[in-house]
Amino acid sequence: MFIASAIQTLGRYILLMRRVFSKPDNWTMFGRQFVSEAQKLVIDSIGIVCLISVFIGAVCVLQIVLNMGDAILPRYIIGFTTREIMMLEFSSAVMSLILAGKVGSNISSEIGTMRITEQIDALEIMGVNSANYIILPKIAALVVFMPILIVLSISTGLLGASLVSWITGEPAPDDFIDGLQTFFDPYHIYYSIEKGWFFAFLIASIASYCGYNVHGGALEVGKASTQAVVTSSVLILMADIVLTQLLL
Repeated sequence: MFIASAIQTLGRYILLMRRVFSKPDNWTMFGRQFVSEAQKLVIDSIGIVCLISVFIGAVCVLQIVLNMGDAILPRYIIGFTTREIMMLEFSSAVMSLILAGKVGSNISSEIGTMRITEQIDALEIMGVNSANYIILPKIAALVVFMPILIVLSISTGLLGASLVSWITGEPAPDDFIDGLQTFFDPYHIYYSIEKGWFFAFLIASIASYCGYNVHGGALEVGKASTQAVVTSSVLILMADIVLTQLLL
């Protein structure tokens, strides 16, 4: 039964995406919605992304210093390890999990509310492709601007780590900077952005699917939001394993 239900859900998801990725009826309206969604989903998320990244970068340095103890290792290893943690995993995968909670629940609840208040039915009656009209700008905005969030996360995370080094003196700021520059591979930034694009699509499309297929009342909207966050989080973790193997 579970397999049959999963296949049925996947089929409905694919059919919905076919409707979503069709040519917009009005490009001007699509452009306005795209800008609006970019403001709501991306710009409004910059604060929490930067705040969390600063503290994670700081905690990474403290934890690495604590666990290195008196080990006979060059101190630049602390900066090197912090950089790799932020670039390879945190700023793409872990930050996407955080955005799944913030952005995914927002998308799902908004579309779910439109469904139960019959706004989507009204669009269908007027001959508008409601899936394309409502969902495509959300997916496009999050996917297009996800690299900005990732770069900001990396930058602020390393800034937080640098502040800890400067304040505590452990490691010495010069050693920390040397670690940030040692064995730097620019591809790791592209790798993080490539994963971010895929995760952004998962977050926006799954949340939209859950909200679009809500039936009932306000209680079902809440359940759909929870389902969107849980499902997208699990799929992000699974995709992270596959993408890491493919891209690295």
